[in-house]
Amino acid sequence: MLRRVASRSSPIAVFQARLFCPTGPTDQTLRTIPYFHVTTRGFLDLHKMTSKEAIEKEKARLSDELSRGYFADISEMRKNGGKIAVANKILIPEVAAVKFPELEVNLTDCTTMKLPVVTGDKNPDVSLMCLSFRESSQRMVESWSLPFLDKFGGDTNIQIYEVSFVDSWLLSLGPIKRSFIKIMKKSSKPHQHIVYALGDHYYFRKQLHILNLLTGYVFLLDRVGRIRWQGFGTATDEELSNLLSCTSVLLDDK
Repeated sequence: MLRRVASRSSPIAVFQARLFCPTGPTDQTLRTIPYFHVTTRGFLDLHKMTSKEAIEKEKARLSDELSRGYFADISEMRKNGGKIAVANKILIPEVAAVKFPELEVNLTDCTTMKLPVVTGDKNPDVSLMCLSFRESSQRMVESWSLPFLDKFGGDTNIQIYEVSFVDSWLLSLGPIKRSFIKIMKKSSKPHQHIVYALGDHYYFRKQLHILNLLTGYVFLLDRVGRIRWQGFGTATDEELSNLLSCTSVLLDDK
């Protein structure tokens, strides 16, 4: 119930309701449309379940998902306010840094791209990846991205990607996806990219050890896509200072 209340007034929930009620959604509409709330931690890909191996893999995934539910996220948020760990104070050494997993995202012009950008002429020296899995965590990632943009917004060697994850199967459908993307938030700043990852992101989360979907995640990447720094939740003054100084070090070492 808590999840439905949280998502009822979100832009995503409203958009889905308009698909079925062209005259405009109401609270009653948002409550009664079945299965279309953006409330799940993921969904099963039925087309994969054509072999015993695939079925066993999905069973293991389902068990993993059920072991960590929404109320566990809520409980953790009440305890630490989204600070699931303290942000790095210094850069992670190159030998210990792991690659940020590849992720296909949708831009607001309905094109797609793969992150991180590590090849080509537009390959940045430093990238800040801000991940938000629920609308409630967008302000958390903005507590990092906005000061970062103020400090480095004029540097062409830096790019900021604010990624919103939407795990609704309905919004992953072609024509609906294009309509949804067109109405979503856009950025007017050349170095800030607001992008959307639609569909199943379970295995992506597994690679980054992301469990709580209610908090925000921030990763600082070097030129080859390695994670050199990471933060969580809402930025503190000290953590933000560390992020900015680590970014300056990366730029000096390029």
